Amino acid sequence: MVICKRQGAASMRGWLLFGAGIAAVVVGAALAGRALRAPTADQAFDPVTGADRLQAFTTIFLGIFIEAAPFVAVGALLSGVIETSVSARTLARWVPDRPGAGVLAGAALGLVFPVCECGVVIVVRRLLRKGLPPPVAIAFLLGAPVLNPVVIASTATAFGFGRMLAARLGLTLVVAVVAATVFRAARPDDILPAGGDAAGADHEHGHDHDHEHGHEHGHEHGHGHDEPAPRRRRAGSFAVDALLHGTADLFDMGRYLVIGCALAALLQTMMPQSVLLDIGRGGAGSVATMLGLGYLLSVCSSVDAFLALAFTNTFAPASILAFLVFGPMVDVKSTLLFLSVFRPGAVVYLIATPLVLTFTAAVILHNLVPWA
Repeated sequence: MVICKRQGAASMRGWLLFGAGIAAVVVGAALAGRALRAPTADQAFDPVTGADRLQAFTTIFLGIFIEAAPFVAVGALLSGVIETSVSARTLARWVPDRPGAGVLAGAALGLVFPVCECGVVIVVRRLLRKGLPPPVAIAFLLGAPVLNPVVIASTATAFGFGRMLAARLGLTLVVAVVAATVFRAARPDDILPAGGDAAGADHEHGHDHDHEHGHEHGHEHGHGHDEPAPRRRRAGSFAVDALLHGTADLFDMGRYLVIGCALAALLQTMMPQSVLLDIGRGGAGSVATMLGLGYLLSVCSSVDAFLALAFTNTFAPASILAFLVFGPMVDVKSTLLFLSVFRPGAVVYLIATPLVLTFTAAVILHNLVPWA
């Protein structure tokens, strides 16, 4: 009943954001139409100029969306599996009681739930509704896109089992843990919206609690022949329940993905690439440029190592590291997804904290570590 209601009645804010995404596409087309004039001297070396802007916008948008959509679908399916098979009580047993250990476990949770940044937000929302503490969820949100077997394998394939792989994993773990620790000082009401996902969390958590309470009651007082029946009935409907929950999450979050892809494509189309390359020729400037590229390009963490490999002859290794650490944590499309789960103020911290930490660490490593 709850699933049907969620599928049939989308929130007004969601549809407004979907309309904003369509508007972004229209604006991009209009801007491209204005760019039909001949390129100026400043644009002479840009790969996207004049009449090519509209085609470039469409190509970039479709490229980002097609790359991200399967991972969002996987995240939605995993979310449905979590809703169907993981109870709040089980989740509480997974998370250590000590706050520091809980945050560390959250950052490493990607080894259990291997999702990239395209699908991790859906899983985090489901885990929050199951009662996972917000700091632990944020550690998972920031750490899982890199600290998972798929990304570890792709990074090792691109750069080998060496310093870049170790630095990417180590710095991602540090940034995720420190950023999540910052949120330990905040109240849950400061992180989660009171009328949106927080209310949904309370409702679903209460639903899980009632379900568990009924199950435990039957377990304590019904050790006879009635105990196996609920298990057989649950096993028979497990796939259907998981698919229904996952489909609801996919439709709910998909519109944010469309908007994020449109914005990322628009920014890439209108931003002259030569400007970014000119800025990135210094130490701190090079790091800042790669941080900006990581945010704007919105490349899935499963394949971003191969893109970063193309920059190795242009940017310093520490700058490549910054791209590999910050890009999977925060990019244009994930920012829109963050806003569907967290309060705007919390989203600002979710972006600013990893940005500052990654920039500082990369500049220090650039000046102190001999990469050659």
